[in-house]
Amino acid sequence: VQLQASGGGLLQPGGSLRLSCTPSGFTLDYYTVGWFRQAPGKEREAVSCVSSSSTNTYYRESVKGRFTMSRDKAKNTVDLQMDGLKPEDTAVYYCAAAPRRIILSAIRTQTSYDYWGQGTQVTVSS
Repeated sequence: VQLQASGGGLLQPGGSLRLSCTPSGFTLDYYTVGWFRQAPGKEREAVSCVSSSSTNTYYRESVKGRFTMSRDKAKNTVDLQMDGLKPEDTAVYYCAAAPRRIILSAIRTQTSYDYWGQGTQVTVSS
């Protein structure tokens, strides 16, 4: 069971990126998936998470209205569309997955997740 986060890059403030979380060996349809990020010198934090049934969705307050998380069943990915990027969004972004529905109160907790990808760097700088 592996996860791969991809789509990171270097871009100017206001730009957009689309990150993808791609699994190996399983389908994400029945998994709760979370996107987390870790900036230099800071702890890893939850950015956006969606439960296996997609009934529970979490967005970090600072990304609401700018980031959108979605499932692409045809591609078997969970994507994070990031618009209006800011320098403070600079971080390594990780995707994580758990083979169960996670309740809203626990969906942003890192220990709720079983599998983690290797991370993709997003750098927003002018």
